[in-house]
Amino acid sequence: MAKPTTETINLPDFPVTIVRKLAGNFIHDEISLKEMVANTDKGLILYFYPKDNTPGCTTQATEFTAHIHDFDDLGYDIIGVSRDSVESHEKFIDKYDLQIPLISDADEKLCQYFEVIKEKNMYGNITLGLVRSAFVFDKEGKLTHAQRNLRAKDYTSRLLSILAP
Repeated sequence: MAKPTTETINLPDFPVTIVRKLAGNFIHDEISLKEMVANTDKGLILYFYPKDNTPGCTTQATEFTAHIHDFDDLGYDIIGVSRDSVESHEKFIDKYDLQIPLISDADEKLCQYFEVIKEKNMYGNITLGLVRSAFVFDKEGKLTHAQRNLRAKDYTSRLLSILAP
């Protein structure tokens, strides 16, 4: 069971663009996350990352891909979210043979909904950026675990230990 969270975020009911590769072809699904979870018997791990093809984001995506069957065995689907375009996601998926779908949130609607756009200090310059975060929803769509400002390296192992019965 995941550690409980004090946050109360519902899965959004607005459509998002999910990019995945199936049998060598890219598929772009327009669906709400609320509807997606309602039509499956699995929970959802939704993780936000700053940018495709950067070291930490690549580490996190490839680690999730390497452990996709472990999360499946625990009853969870995994989806990554960034502000990158559909085309960027396709290249990222291809380059690293990612087995997890990615959401293109170029308009930042999903990022704003989950409040993951925050001020960041980069070498003394204050900018707005996406804070690496993860949200775990059970198969009823209830948020059970949330972590913000997380470290990418070994996060999947840490999350698996939290979710393991």
